[in-house]
Amino acid sequence: SSLLTVGIGEADSSDMTELVVRTLPSPSGVQGPGPDTYKGWLFKWTNYLKGYQRRWFVLSNGLLSYYRTQAEMAHTCRGTITLATVHIEVGDTCHFVLTSGGRSYHLKAYSEGECQRWVSALQQAKANATQMMPHSDDSGDEGALAQPDRALIQGALKTLASKLEDLSTCNELIGKHGAALQRSLSELEDLRAPTDGADKLKSVNERATLLRITSNAMINACQDFVDLAEAHSRRWQRALQYEREQRHHLEETIEQLAKQHNSLERAWRESPSTHDSEGTLEGESSEENEDIEFFDAMEDSPAFITVPADDHSQHSGSLSSNWSQDDNDGSGSYLRRGRRRRIPDKPNYSLNLWSIMKNCIGKELSKIPMPVNFNEPLSMLQRLTEDLEYSELLDRAARCDSSLEQMCLVAAFSVSSYSTTVHRTGKPFNPLLGETYELDRVEEYGYRSICEQISHHPPAAAHHVISQRGWTLWQEITIDSKFRGKYISIMPLGHIHLKFHTSGNHYVWSKVTSTVHNIIVGKLWIDQSGDIIIMNHRNKDKCHLKFSPYSYFSRDVPRKVTGVVMDGEACTHYILSGTWDDKMESAKIIESSHGCGGSEGKQKTVYQTLPPKLMWKKYPLPENAENMHYFSSLALTLNEPEDGVAPTDSRFRPDQRLMEAGLWDEANAEKQRLEERQRLERRKREAQANLALEEGKETESYQPLWFEKRTDTETGESSYVYKGGYWEAKDRQDWSHCPAIF
Repeated sequence: SSLLTVGIGEADSSDMTELVVRTLPSPSGVQGPGPDTYKGWLFKWTNYLKGYQRRWFVLSNGLLSYYRTQAEMAHTCRGTITLATVHIEVGDTCHFVLTSGGRSYHLKAYSEGECQRWVSALQQAKANATQMMPHSDDSGDEGALAQPDRALIQGALKTLASKLEDLSTCNELIGKHGAALQRSLSELEDLRAPTDGADKLKSVNERATLLRITSNAMINACQDFVDLAEAHSRRWQRALQYEREQRHHLEETIEQLAKQHNSLERAWRESPSTHDSEGTLEGESSEENEDIEFFDAMEDSPAFITVPADDHSQHSGSLSSNWSQDDNDGSGSYLRRGRRRRIPDKPNYSLNLWSIMKNCIGKELSKIPMPVNFNEPLSMLQRLTEDLEYSELLDRAARCDSSLEQMCLVAAFSVSSYSTTVHRTGKPFNPLLGETYELDRVEEYGYRSICEQISHHPPAAAHHVISQRGWTLWQEITIDSKFRGKYISIMPLGHIHLKFHTSGNHYVWSKVTSTVHNIIVGKLWIDQSGDIIIMNHRNKDKCHLKFSPYSYFSRDVPRKVTGVVMDGEACTHYILSGTWDDKMESAKIIESSHGCGGSEGKQKTVYQTLPPKLMWKKYPLPENAENMHYFSSLALTLNEPEDGVAPTDSRFRPDQRLMEAGLWDEANAEKQRLEERQRLERRKREAQANLALEEGKETESYQPLWFEKRTDTETGESSYVYKGGYWEAKDRQDWSHCPAIF
């Protein structure tokens, strides 16, 4: 009861929150739109059990905040909407919508006039907030003080600096007059004739008077400085104490909400039959269901029903012989050259992730200093290379005569890259600028791969793979990651390119969003969600894959992936289905028709298909994988030392190597050393660039060693691609151009 009425009701965590705005008809307690504030009573939607609750709303300094009562303004804010990045859309009949950070707040005013006044006030506040919006830097501190507070502090600091300058002047005068007085006293002691004593004594008195006056001025200036500092110190201490209490209250509230959410989840799992009442929760903006609602804005893939054909013998020859899987034992073994089968077991260190992450809500993950306790002993470059675990799918695709069959295998390959992530909640090491990673598997699998970190903030890597079995793959990926409080979102930006040598088919696609859940309490788990559009730029064939987000209330199999393969004329030829952690199947369409009974009156397309064919099946994990970071057979070999690789290779990274050996304390110390060294190198480059700018010279930005920026002639996309030279340098063992980054 407390969870539903207080916890969820006040968490304001749902992605679709509806507010009904109703200001008081009386002018008392309501202020009209102005440059500073706009206040009034509003009715806020909390959850489907409690409905609308009256709250006191305050629009001030670019923030729309709400409280239970006016008295709560002194100590407890129930929620805040930042207007600097909000989108304001006016609807019909007193409605308007605020959209910010993936959330939509539906607002309804009591009258058209009130609606217009609120919209005007919000638009003015947004304009002001946008002008004052600060720019983030590499430090990761993205917060900023409100403009009035900033002006007050700057004024106080200016006054204190002026007083300090007065103190410095008095100090110089005291020193000057003191020295003069000392000289006069020495001269008085050295007098021979008593007649000269009167003049000297007069001089001593004058200089002593000057010293006394200056000392009094010094004392007064000191007192002014101390009084001013104490006055501001008391004010700042009160503000600091208030912020500490607010932060402590927020931490307790979030932790309590997470525990209550976890209890609800367990209760639902223990009695799953309660969700059989179909449609009772559909469309509700419940704050219990944040992770489901987060993906509601995504377009649904085309609705369809598949019906296997009764007699398909006449169609059995339509599939290429290359469609079936190659002969292998299914082990996924990467051990033909005696590669290692295990790494040291992961130590049992207990460390609360929430204790580190609670100060970083809303920040980019790569800017949060994290101990190795939450890492896995692989770099992001090695994780990119791990996408090649099922490269045999591309080998089979290269032998396909049909571009549509080839598209199906490319789609299976794009899904297979997520199969290793189902238990992998550890964060890979963020590579240092200039770090590389090579994987030469020509003898075993016919390909060789090279990655390089081309940018540190934002973190970006370029990757190139060439296979002797008829294909080339390249990508430039930038990782955008945010900590949202209860979960972490990782959004890979950029495109993956794949070209087959014989046909010239050029496929392009991007990755979906990865989400790590239960940051505060409970067992960490990862989900993949979003859409992948694979486009063949040679003939315009297209594949649309949909990764369904996990839902407590869904009857679908978890981690479900569905898709369709279409030709250049938008005619559908294959239905794809499976899960991203197990397998993918394809079914060839032999007939389609329009059915009835779709949701919201839409017709569903009914496809009659041949029985599905297995395209890809996940390899079983190695023995004892749960104690080895859940690494696959390939992942176990990625950090294995090899001779002849570049000195910038991830295998030489000392903190990663120490972590793999189980020496986590030593790894943390080494990680701090490497990060500080990288910061110093960055400052050095910035200083050189500023010096060149002052001298009127052209400044050159950092240039990767093995990749260069080019524009693709087919797609028009500009990205970093391999310029050659790495494997030749390896053959010569000439690494003289490589920087010493470790």
